[in-house]
Formats: sequence, structure tokens, C-alpha cells
Amino acid sequence: MRGRCRSCGFVEHVAGDLPAGVGVAEQEDLSVGFGCLVAGGEHGLGAVAAGERVCGVVAGDLEFVDCEGDVETDRVGDLSVGALHVCACGGGQAVVLDAPGPPDALHVRELPVPTPQAGEVLIKIEAFGLNRSELHTRLGLADGVTFPRVLGIEATGTVATCPAGEYTVGRQVAALMGGMGRTYDGGYAEYTCVPVRQVVPFTSSLDWATLGAVPEMLQTSHGSLTIGLDARPGQSILIRGGTSSIGMATAVLAKRLGMTVLSTTRNADRADALRQVGVDHVLVDDGNIADQARHIFPDGVDAALELVGTPTLPDTLRATRVHGVVCFTGMLSNEWTVRDFYPIEYLPRGVRLTAYGGDATDLPAQVLQNFLDAVATGDAIVPVHRTYRLDDIAAAHADMEAGRATGKLVVLP
Repeated sequence: MRGRCRSCGFVEHVAGDLPAGVGVAEQEDLSVGFGCLVAGGEHGLGAVAAGERVCGVVAGDLEFVDCEGDVETDRVGDLSVGALHVCACGGGQAVVLDAPGPPDALHVRELPVPTPQAGEVLIKIEAFGLNRSELHTRLGLADGVTFPRVLGIEATGTVATCPAGEYTVGRQVAALMGGMGRTYDGGYAEYTCVPVRQVVPFTSSLDWATLGAVPEMLQTSHGSLTIGLDARPGQSILIRGGTSSIGMATAVLAKRLGMTVLSTTRNADRADALRQVGVDHVLVDDGNIADQARHIFPDGVDAALELVGTPTLPDTLRATRVHGVVCFTGMLSNEWTVRDFYPIEYLPRGVRLTAYGGDATDLPAQVLQNFLDAVATGDAIVPVHRTYRLDDIAAAHADMEAGRATGKLVVLP
């Protein structure tokens, strides 16, 4: 027997799925509207007054489908303990972009909770980070996006439902990339439904604001260092756009790898923030970083991460030694193409240029777990600049667009 919520039509749990070994308050009377709804998993069990919400379902709003035997649609009746597992559905808030526009084009609305299919995971979102990719989508600069769309290329929370059983209900997970917030609705919401392949599990007692800042930031930083740069202990690295969340996270990872870190900022007042994450040499970006970097490393740096974009890329290339590598990962300037690209003229002799985009598969679960464990023990830090509530999403986007943050901006739905 399956239960359906009348408010949204969402069919979820089969009768009899109540976890073994758990007690139920007021077991003798399970009449909807009088006493008790049974809610399994992370939500707990117990008596519920008429009209009270349990897992998003209002007492009295359940009917039954796929019934075996005589069951009234308006009343649970005399079901035995363990016979009913209430669906975790109802509506949820989400941030919807109807069309490209300014920050106030982002609207918080109540939407039905997505229905996951086999191979998908429904995640109850506890936190999500903001990313420049979402700014590009909001500004109409991203390709392949249809509207209206719930933005968000990442989310962190717990498993609400996983039809094929790849993850247990309540499991802590991160979801990122793979078209989130672009080809399908993403993480700016209380619930999101994503393919299993985009999910990375973890276990941590860190607060959700910290956890929400990590997935995309760590994936991009880790992927840039390993895939884009093939970085090695003892090397030097120049991070162009150092006070961005990716820049600061990369500094943290590079120091853990044993690299010497040079990092740029256009604002000298942010130098201390960079030193706090381990940067060895803070360079104030006046447009000519190559001379500053070569004053420290006369032959040029071993590796460089370009996060500003194509306006600064030629100078970053000039700061890099022969056989050194520059990885183009970010475009804080919102400029990412080179007109009339002539490689022999554009690239300094012997300097190698790569790029990194990446996906969830570039963030192995063990890499995420090891980093979170290091944060918990104080051996690594997560550069969170500020947290917001969902209703503050327009202000959060305005702060991101204006470049006011030193580190990651995080929203707690």
C-alpha cells in the first residue's frame, strides 16, 4: 500500500517500510486528524495533532493508493504499527529565475517537491554556496539554459529519498555540476533532485554553513591543482584572483601540498585575509603581476591559476617559467574568450596553457572526507565570507556581482 499526499499528489513510501526496532507513540490509534502520523527516517516518530505538519504533510491530508484490502481514503483506521511510512513531501521554497536580469529577478516561490526516479536522489538542502556560474546564468551569459529555472550548481544536505537505494535516507551528501541549475533545476531550494552520479557522500559534524561552502569550491580547486596544473610539492604557484573563494581554497590546498603560494588582490586591505589562509607572498594587482612574481622567482613561477579571465591571462603567462603551466579556470571579469588568437604570438616561449572545468567525478568522496576531517581538526580552513537566508538571495547575488566577498557566500534555506 502506498500513501499519497493530497496537497501535492506525491506518492512515496510503501506501507510496511517503517524501520525495525523503533517505537511509535500512541500505537493503538493512528487515525489521521485525531492523533498520530508515523514518520520514519531522520524525522522521528510520535503523536501529531490535527493540522500539524510532519515531514511536510499536514495531518488529515493523506489518502491511500495501491491499497491491499479495505482502507478508507479519509482515515488511516486500524493500521498496525509499522504499516504506514508517511511521505516526506509537500511544497518547498525555491529561488526561480524567469528570465535573465538584475538580482531582484530572483524570486522565492513555493514549488512542488521533485519526484525522484530510479537513478536519482532527492536531497533536503541544508546549505548551498554561490558561484560565478550562477551569476553568468542570471546575466544571460550562459549557454543552454532554459527558463524559468531554479539556479544553483551545488547543494549540501541529507538524502530525503533514493528510490534505487544507492544512499540511505538521512545520509549527508553534496551534489554538484552535471547541469544543475542550467539544464535542470538546481540547488537554490529546500529540495533538489539530481542524478546519483552527481552525489558525493560524506560524514561530518561541522556546521552546515561550513559544509555548504565546500563542494564546488573544493572540486574546482582540487581539479585545477591535480588535472589542470599537475602540481607537485615544492613548486611555486601564482593564484590570479586570490581573494575569490576558489583562490582562497586553492591557497589552502596548495599549502597542504607543500607549495609556495603567491596570490593576488586588487585591494591591499585584503592582504591579511590571504595571509590567514597561508599565502606566502601577497601581490597587489596593478595589472603587472609578472614583474612582481619574477622579483621573487626570477625564472618565473612553476604553476599559475588564472581566475580573473582573459584580460589578465597574458600577464599571468609572462609570470610563468619555461615549461611551467598556466591553468585557466575562472573568469571573475566575465570575459573568457581571446579574439584573433594566434598561439605563437600569444603564448610565451615554452609556457604551457591548460584549462579546467570539471565535474562531480573530479571530487572523489575520500578527497572531500579528508578535507572536512582536516577542517574539523583545525588543519585546514574554509573561507566563508558571509551567510544568508533564502529570502536574502537578491542581496547575496548583488554582493557577489559587486565583488564584496573575501571567500565564499553561503545560503541556508
